[in-house]
Amino acid sequence: MRTFDFSPLFRSTVGFDRMTQLMDAAMTRPEQSDGYPPYNIEKQGDNKYCITLAVAGFGPDDIDVTVKENSLVISGKAEAVDKEQSYLHRSIAGRAFERSFQLADHLVVGGADMENGLLHVDLKRIVPEELKPRRVEISTGGPKTIEQKAA
Repeated sequence: MRTFDFSPLFRSTVGFDRMTQLMDAAMTRPEQSDGYPPYNIEKQGDNKYCITLAVAGFGPDDIDVTVKENSLVISGKAEAVDKEQSYLHRSIAGRAFERSFQLADHLVVGGADMENGLLHVDLKRIVPEELKPRRVEISTGGPKTIEQKAA
């Protein structure tokens, strides 16, 4: 495994705290993750995304979708398994899980929908008007005077 030292970036940047924290967290994440439940991240347009999780065996009441600051956490707690059931083969996991996703700035959760054992979480990028690019008019008038105020 290759390691990177981000400390020079931390010393010479201002206002990029979130980005440096994300890079640092990505580098310290364990090599092998659980992988349960499997998920897809789909780009549906310039400002629209969808996260789909395979949650077979879970109902809408068993799953919790939480957004806090720029983090989306999806967790599931399975119902207790009936001890009297006898399986010849059992590979549907149905165990508790927690998946977290770091969201970019101005990305909001539009809603969640469950269909055929798949949980779909819709995300939209909503950029405020003051942050959108705007055209600045160039005036061709005479020289401008700057007012000076007495101290």
